[in-house]
Amino acid sequence: MDLSNLKPAEGSKHSNNFRRGRGHGSGNGKTAGKGHKGQKARSGAPRPGFEGGQMPLYRRLPKRGFTCRNSKEIVGINVSALERFDNDAVVSVETLLESGIVKNPRDGVKILGNGTLTKKLTVKANAFSEGAKTKIEALGGTCEVI
Repeated sequence: MDLSNLKPAEGSKHSNNFRRGRGHGSGNGKTAGKGHKGQKARSGAPRPGFEGGQMPLYRRLPKRGFTCRNSKEIVGINVSALERFDNDAVVSVETLLESGIVKNPRDGVKILGNGTLTKKLTVKANAFSEGAKTKIEALGGTCEVI
């Protein structure tokens, strides 16, 4: 059983494109599923979240937190993840995407110093931690900031 094989049970799903208000023989005639009278039966029914003039929930609750517009979302990659590349390979953001190490680079990729590295690599990234830089350069590799 995979997620791609999942489907709803037979008869559990109803189509939403049937014609309303076409006589009682259709099973959805007369009031066309809106019940008898009332605000929700009429045209121009209130918008979602409207509470009849009471202060709505989204305005009663306090606002929390702050989002900095200038912050950058940087993806961190450990040095141990670079172990899958061949010796003397050039590692860039594009090669990290192709190999599946990074799924979405967002605002940049930073190489972090966790783990061990045994290969000489030329690494091109947006940022490097001090530990990562020393580990890459200790093996004769280079770090290039893009």
